[in-house]
Amino acid sequence: MRVDIRVESLTHEYDEHVTALRGISTTVRQGERVAVIGPNGAGKTTFVQHFNGLARPTAGRVLVGDLDTAEQPIAALAARVGFVFQNPADQLHARTVAAEVRFGPRNLGHPARQVEAQVAAALAATGLTDVADAHPYHLAPAQRKLVAIASVLAMNTPVVVLDEPTTGQDAFALDVLSAIIADLAAWGRTVIATTHDMDFCVENFDRVLLLTDGELVADGAPAEVFTDTAPHRLPQLFRLAGSLGWESRPTTVDDFVATHTTHHR
Repeated sequence: MRVDIRVESLTHEYDEHVTALRGISTTVRQGERVAVIGPNGAGKTTFVQHFNGLARPTAGRVLVGDLDTAEQPIAALAARVGFVFQNPADQLHARTVAAEVRFGPRNLGHPARQVEAQVAAALAATGLTDVADAHPYHLAPAQRKLVAIASVLAMNTPVVVLDEPTTGQDAFALDVLSAIIADLAAWGRTVIATTHDMDFCVENFDRVLLLTDGELVADGAPAEVFTDTAPHRLPQLFRLAGSLGWESRPTTVDDFVATHTTHHR
């Protein structure tokens, strides 16, 4: 079954004084790679928390496939939307890495043999196979983040949400994370991430949603959203291309080299 996410006039108020989201409407199609960006307090995390029921609309609605999130328990939505928290401490609870990764698919009722295959695949994808028997809190912070990601990968949900996945990550973990996002997209699964890392954003995502003060103010490809007059930090390659007077905006080092070669023929 196809699982698109439809957001219709979504408003979320924490109380009468704080409105986190203001009438947002958009659709994320299955298989898209979407980054949600914006300054602190823009409503990024609140926005994505509506996809699995961690937050509920004050007005408007969010549909995940044919499910209205306001009418579904979190357990039902968890089978469609895997959510990786920004802080692994909000997510990790088991005594070993393997037990942590096993919890999600087992809780969803997947057959035992399938669970073990999914756990093995998730550990391999995150480079954690050799520490499967370790306690998650005996690992380095970057590895703990990967444990949280592996625990969601093992659930095989059609949608994966990553809340600030690059926070506290080293270069190796960032490479692993990029490979995971590419693999998920290749398998037709949707990846949505909130992020402050603009370089990671343009290198790994095809579409960008820019939130400001709870409103969706831009929605498009990175080259459309990141402009020289945009009120947020430009990715490094965009800034460099602009300083060289290029009209194109390369999103990866390979693209930059290819563009440079074209300009110097």
